[in-house]
Amino acid sequence: MHDQKFPSESTPPELFTWEFASDPYPAYAWLREHSPVHRTALPSGVEAWLVTRYADARQALADQRLSKNPAHHDEPAHAKGKTGIPGERKAELMTHLLNIDPPDHTRLRRLVSKAFTPRRVAEFAPRVQELTDRLIDGFAAKGEADLIHEIAFPLPIYAICDMLGVPREDQDDFRDWAGMMIRHGGGPRGGVARSVKKMRGYLAELIHRKREEPGEDLISGLIRAGDHGEHLTENEAAAMAFILLFAGFETTVNLIGNGVYALLRNPGQRELLQGSLAEGRTDLLETAVEELLRYDGPVELATWRFATEPLTLGGQRIAAGDPVLVVLAAADRDPERFTDPDILDLARRDNQHLGYGHGIHYCLGAPLARLEGQTALATLLTRLPDLRLAVDPSELRWRGGLIMRGLRTLPVTFTPERKSASSTSVS
Repeated sequence: MHDQKFPSESTPPELFTWEFASDPYPAYAWLREHSPVHRTALPSGVEAWLVTRYADARQALADQRLSKNPAHHDEPAHAKGKTGIPGERKAELMTHLLNIDPPDHTRLRRLVSKAFTPRRVAEFAPRVQELTDRLIDGFAAKGEADLIHEIAFPLPIYAICDMLGVPREDQDDFRDWAGMMIRHGGGPRGGVARSVKKMRGYLAELIHRKREEPGEDLISGLIRAGDHGEHLTENEAAAMAFILLFAGFETTVNLIGNGVYALLRNPGQRELLQGSLAEGRTDLLETAVEELLRYDGPVELATWRFATEPLTLGGQRIAAGDPVLVVLAAADRDPERFTDPDILDLARRDNQHLGYGHGIHYCLGAPLARLEGQTALATLLTRLPDLRLAVDPSELRWRGGLIMRGLRTLPVTFTPERKSASSTSVS
């Protein structure tokens, strides 16, 4: 679907339409070539710079003059809810890693890193496998499923709830709130802000309970985390738990959904991966997830940055206060950096993609997302080997929203399993 034609070399393509959402890559190719740092009006009305080349994107992601703090924006758009997560300001959830700069960012990230270690993620692998098998058990005998709603969405929600220490009996509430947040305006008016507010109230209560009775979970770890006498305030702890949940689930929903879709559209690559899994090898699975992150990753644009002083990027002069959005999806298909960037190559080795960012804001939850992505893909391809799309690709719809890229639904068919491949019972 890369044959869109644009009016002329001097006329930019139309951005943020439904057609663009289904396949933005031709438009991004035009911008990379003709207007690599491009000023445009976003659907919200906010004017921002889009950075589309890999070298410029990598520079911008690490540039300390591009602040994450919305206070540096030259207009009060953030106060109107146009540049952040809906509802986060009113719910006092602004003090998280996506919205702050050093030295506060350095302090908070150090404290959170203590609680969110690669070892903790590795120890969590059996639980992720249990959850994956349980979810597939729920539809394996039917011969059809919507993979977004039946596995890609619930798996990271239940996983991050387990890691945070949300009791099992409360996790379906989180699933409902997260479902409202991910719909990006598809639900009732004000629904996202209400869900954020409910989640904020619940997290405050949970933090109180964990102070009284700490466990081995992430929220208890956040409460305990201290460095040179520094501790997280309750607002900071609630905001950190919120962003770990928010950033940690929607990216993984899209990694699984976009990843399965890309494999279904590239049967030769999918067969290679199934063959290596059948031989019990994991090397191709690991490079496959990195390539799926590069090829059609879950985060289309990096979160907001604001120039704290005038600067030049990609030959363009950017004024103090201007918003800058790094287009990860465009940078990761830059032919100056990647050979044959529009081709899915699961064995690609030279793959320093920007799917999880770069610099001090590199995604803290990347190890967990990789674990969930690898587990979901390997288990689906192994248990349901003849998985196929149930609709024509042109019928699929992509969710609205500026930052994330993901399918609303992914209907598939397959030969039903005769009996559950998983005998594990989990709650």
